Amino acid sequence: MKRLSGLDAGFVYMETPNNHMHVAATCVFDPSEIEGGWSFERLRELIAARLHLVPPFRRRLMSVPLELHHPVWVDDPDFDIEYHVRRCALPSPGGDRELTEFAADVISRPLDRSRPLWEMYAVEGLENGMVAIITKTHHAAVDGVSGAELATILLDLSPTPTMPDPPEEEWKGERVPSDIELLAGAMVELTAQPVRGLKAIRRTAEVALTLRRRNREPDVAPPPGLFSAPRTSLNTSITPHRRFAYTQIPLDDVKSIKNTFGGKVNDVVLALCAGALRRYFDGMDEYLSDPLVAMVPLSVRTEAEKGALGNKVSQMLVSLHTDIDDPVERLHAITAGTEHAKDQEGAIGVNSMLEDWVEFAAPAVAARAARLYARTKMADRHKPLFNLTISNVPGPNFPLYSAGARMVAMYPMGPIFDGGGLNITVMSYLGSMFFGLVGCRETVPNLWSIAAGINDSMEELQKLAADSGQ
Repeated sequence: MKRLSGLDAGFVYMETPNNHMHVAATCVFDPSEIEGGWSFERLRELIAARLHLVPPFRRRLMSVPLELHHPVWVDDPDFDIEYHVRRCALPSPGGDRELTEFAADVISRPLDRSRPLWEMYAVEGLENGMVAIITKTHHAAVDGVSGAELATILLDLSPTPTMPDPPEEEWKGERVPSDIELLAGAMVELTAQPVRGLKAIRRTAEVALTLRRRNREPDVAPPPGLFSAPRTSLNTSITPHRRFAYTQIPLDDVKSIKNTFGGKVNDVVLALCAGALRRYFDGMDEYLSDPLVAMVPLSVRTEAEKGALGNKVSQMLVSLHTDIDDPVERLHAITAGTEHAKDQEGAIGVNSMLEDWVEFAAPAVAARAARLYARTKMADRHKPLFNLTISNVPGPNFPLYSAGARMVAMYPMGPIFDGGGLNITVMSYLGSMFFGLVGCRETVPNLWSIAAGINDSMEELQKLAADSGQ
């Protein structure tokens, strides 16, 4: 039995019937070179053989009675691999639209909390003989970086699958603790809560003073604050239904833009998204009163924490400067903004303060507040905290295989929530950047147009880069 950290538990509390707090990915594999053909049974056998390397995949979530403390993970005594790894097929012709519609349906459904919080779908019937694997895992168990590391455990580095060494001891599920045992464990740990509360209050006061003093310095341009984003059609209460679209861009093309105009790869990604969103809102005849603001997750995972699952994330708010017409000027403004945001995050230690508060937060209050917020559609009544989430996750730069099939694409799918109905997550793999766009089905009806706009923005910047070299 293992207690969830406050940060991991926060993703449990945020979940409502409409806000599904899982992260997912749609990966496409080419099985054409497998002797004898691709086998679903072989895939499930390989996954089962590696479960001891990913402990969260055999743990189920258990809540403490009266929600007095954070939930715990318990090794599920009734674990059933056949429930978690499933076989499906697409309708003809098995193209991009059929695959994304199926993936959108998968992420539109919450995970069953009575079982370990993950599912895997092996999808056959894709055009050109391809096979897809769609994975869905609760955010309480993984973040973007640990999810990418998880892929390298479940997949192979060569077409010939390797069987890992078996565990030293045969795995056995735990006895499910009684309510009395859960309460007793919670009460013992809660004796430290007053100390944590004082720590959180002191830390928050220190951060507020540091932030105020720093933002008054003459050479500091503070990043956007909460509620400074404009209200748009993206920023309303959402339904449980999702849309999914994707695109990809060569990583070398992104690096070429970075090398020409300056900044970092992530700045170019933000600029591409900014250009796509300008096109999207123009096409919708929707006026933006202020520049769009993106929430950008940041990994704070140290070298010592690599390989550990769970969440080690912070975040920063970045203006996308969608009010600037010139794409190069917009990129420069975004680059300057991300530098200031990172400096501020490093100076005030937002992640440390966040961890303090979520450890101290009362689970019953947090979960009920999330449900009340969703039920009363409060997101329709105030300015958004920010407009959308844009996340860039580094992936492996070497080929991966599943049951002998080579992975040719890896499209990530991040969560959305009330007030933030669009998530754009980018995963790099083998020389390409794969953009996965998830939106509320009712809120973002033209998701593919945003995906196409990313490519259009790339072509625009490439042309300007070529012109600048003449």
